[in-house]
Amino acid sequence: MSELENQLERWVGANVIDALTANRILAFEKQSGKGGLRWPAILAIGFGTLMLCAGILLFVAAHWDEISPMQRFASVLALVAVFHLAAGILGAKVPNIGMALHLAGTVCLGGGIFLAAQIFNLEEHWPGGIMLWALGAVLAWLVLRQWPQAAAAAVLIPFWLGGEWSLATENYRGAPWNIAAQGFLLLAILYISTPQKPSNRYLRRALLWVGAIALIPFLGDVMFSGGNRYYWDWQRGSLPSHLAAMGYLLAYVPALAIAAVARKRESFPILCAALWVFVLGTISRHSDVDKNAWIYLWVAVGACAFCYWGVHDNRRLFINYGTAIFALNVIAFYFSEVLDKMGRSMGLILLGVIFLAGGWVLNRLRTDLIARAAAAGGAQ
Repeated sequence: MSELENQLERWVGANVIDALTANRILAFEKQSGKGGLRWPAILAIGFGTLMLCAGILLFVAAHWDEISPMQRFASVLALVAVFHLAAGILGAKVPNIGMALHLAGTVCLGGGIFLAAQIFNLEEHWPGGIMLWALGAVLAWLVLRQWPQAAAAAVLIPFWLGGEWSLATENYRGAPWNIAAQGFLLLAILYISTPQKPSNRYLRRALLWVGAIALIPFLGDVMFSGGNRYYWDWQRGSLPSHLAAMGYLLAYVPALAIAAVARKRESFPILCAALWVFVLGTISRHSDVDKNAWIYLWVAVGACAFCYWGVHDNRRLFINYGTAIFALNVIAFYFSEVLDKMGRSMGLILLGVIFLAGGWVLNRLRTDLIARAAAAGGAQ
């Protein structure tokens, strides 16, 4: 399908066919099954690869104490080499299996890096292992040009930077992790808003799933990681200004640069999202973040903006996520600000009313917004 997508994109650029015709051709090839495997086969390949990796690693772990250090190191190298060799042999006949085995080899590379560090008693600096793992994924993508390698690199590189920041700021107070959480939240918004175009369709879909999974957890991380919750934080030194400035640069500049280069004029929503994340991180720096009503108000504003973004770009996922974030925000505010001021029975009754009435209202609003987005998309 990648070759067909590239051809269609070239034809659309040359005005041979329009974008609507290109989408119809892609839809036809997908339904006919000639462009690739159907989802049961893809699920079987993915699950089978996962079980294969888990079984081999479990076998090695069960016999780890019985083999010598040299045999351990040889087994670590073999895990990586065997998967890539098998992928090279089988990939010519079944490209999807070859792609899955290449990904398994990259996954085993991470385990091999940390196992090699344990074998040779290397200096403990776990972000360095993540860096080498991410470098391996980047090199695999440059050589193979396969989207799973790019998706793995898109996850591992931020993981490495977050680990470096965590170790660099572990002896300082002032909630330094909140800065990293802001960067992860902005990156999740960037991933979930990836335009779903014919080119690199599977990589774009993978980034969308990564962003969708990470968005709400990192939103909660930004909301509740800004305050000094422990008394021993006051015994630590303050975060140096130059280190804080470096943290903010790493949190915001890469995501904004990627949006500016990849989307050009369409990067304005990411800029607005960055401003919203920065204000949220600033508001969260409160001595008692659970009782800070401004946090919940600002999250509600962001949820409404997310819904508006979905209506404007005809993205149903944005509307669903904005509605879910708004509902979770109301529930969190209720438990932190309202429930402890009422009796147990009255609090549960009111909570039930909120779930029933509020759920009905939010579902009606969500349905209306989806219909409005569909109408706007059809009009365009």
